[in-house]
Amino acid sequence: MRIEIDSHAVRRPFHRHWQFCVGSGHAALALRSDYMALLQKVREELGFSYVRFHGIFDDDMDVVRSLADILPAKGAERFVEYNFEKIGAVYDNVLACGMRPFVEMSFMPRLLACGTTRSGLYYRPNITPPADDEKWQDFVRAFVRYLTARYGIDEVASWYFEVWNEPDLGVFFDGTKAEYYRLYEVTARAVKSVDSRLRVGGPATSGSRWLGSFLEYCTKNQVPLDFVSTHQYAGDPICGVEGGTDPEAENEKMDLDLIRRTDILTDPAQGTILEGFRQIMRDQSELVELPDDSFRKNAAAAAALVKRSGSLPLFYTEWNANAIFAAATNDTRKTAAYDVKAALDTELSIDASSVWCFSDLFEEFHHFQEEFHGGFGLLTSHGIPKPVYHAFRMLREVGGYRLLLGEDATDQEIGTAAFADAEYGEGSLWILLFRQKMRQLDLPAAHVTVEVKADRRPASVTVKKIDETHGNPLAVWQQMKAPVPAMPWQVEQIRQDSAVREEALDFAFEQGRIVFSGALSVNDVWLVRISDSV
Repeated sequence: MRIEIDSHAVRRPFHRHWQFCVGSGHAALALRSDYMALLQKVREELGFSYVRFHGIFDDDMDVVRSLADILPAKGAERFVEYNFEKIGAVYDNVLACGMRPFVEMSFMPRLLACGTTRSGLYYRPNITPPADDEKWQDFVRAFVRYLTARYGIDEVASWYFEVWNEPDLGVFFDGTKAEYYRLYEVTARAVKSVDSRLRVGGPATSGSRWLGSFLEYCTKNQVPLDFVSTHQYAGDPICGVEGGTDPEAENEKMDLDLIRRTDILTDPAQGTILEGFRQIMRDQSELVELPDDSFRKNAAAAAALVKRSGSLPLFYTEWNANAIFAAATNDTRKTAAYDVKAALDTELSIDASSVWCFSDLFEEFHHFQEEFHGGFGLLTSHGIPKPVYHAFRMLREVGGYRLLLGEDATDQEIGTAAFADAEYGEGSLWILLFRQKMRQLDLPAAHVTVEVKADRRPASVTVKKIDETHGNPLAVWQQMKAPVPAMPWQVEQIRQDSAVREEALDFAFEQGRIVFSGALSVNDVWLVRISDSV
């Protein structure tokens, strides 16, 4: 394969929408020092500005309590208070590391809920609508006033308030679409009643769903809406949805039927929790060929839909390559290659986004002790960068202007993107090469020769690689015989042995062209830097 790039090609500013925010687990984790250390790391090295997590109103945050919860005395249930001190500690920690909260307003405090339905998640949140809209609004106003009193209105006005998480999925909301729209309306009005400068949005659905009717509802009822948010993964095999749905399609609800067969745990009869979990939560992306362009297509459709409704920004507040927790490929370079391509392909469709999620300190189902268990994190629970982490470092490192190489440049067997320091003139040039596929197939390496039209010979050409032997901590861990748990010295050894380092790349300069070659295996990612000066 031959790729030709003109260093003088038209350039435009490179929109890194993924640096806006990063996802996390649930709010109580932000009270842990190890969580905060990893959040600080991704802030400094990847440049994220906001962090989003579930469960700020969960019962483990102690936000609404009665005396009966403490002393079971007769009549004690009549004494009820709001207590936002744990929330304050969480947000203090976030702000202290130079980030801001993207406030996902979830889930329902038990004493305000209309029912007792709890999600099957590890921390068992109540997922029912409020029992009384007025009491819920009083609670929301009290919460927002607490924030503005603690941090000042100017600071809180720089945050975002998102109502709920994936209300289209039964695992997160035990109510109808109409009940969610009502919940959004009363919540948004309560937030705005404190100060009109505060920004509120939704519907935070999975698979780019409900956007059409949600926008129609807000317009018809003059409901405050400052941004539109939704989610998208490459495919959602849990729901049986491959590639999501059209944003204008109005599915009522999607249920997560995790266990489809009674004999699902017969092989082996015994084993670790992770082994059993993977038999239930099967990684369909390695069994069937899921589409790799669902994010691009749905983001473009969603952007067009939102644009027709006005000038609201479109946020994808969760996205990644795989919706399956504990899928083994989450720890591999397959996620790195997918995220690079998806980020580049959605660059102009999305105003801001939040990749899910920054680390494997994550408790939606279980806190696995295996250092590599297929968690969603860019980092393992002890801070080892996965291939996808290195990929986002590459995306941060490149210059601020993207060269226009043609609409199909990222869709070839080896996808390509190029970047420069400035809109015009000379300077360093970066070239991203990636061989992205939705399955980690064992195919022969694909050879490529890159020719870059340039005015003069560069001072140096270097490369950083994510492949089988670079940026592959899973392989290093497996070579250690997969220690469980990994000791601190082993964690450090894995980190060192899997580091991505800049290497000299052989090149020639012939007749005004910089020429270099290479061979990429499936889901390899290369970042080549052509430097004007040493």
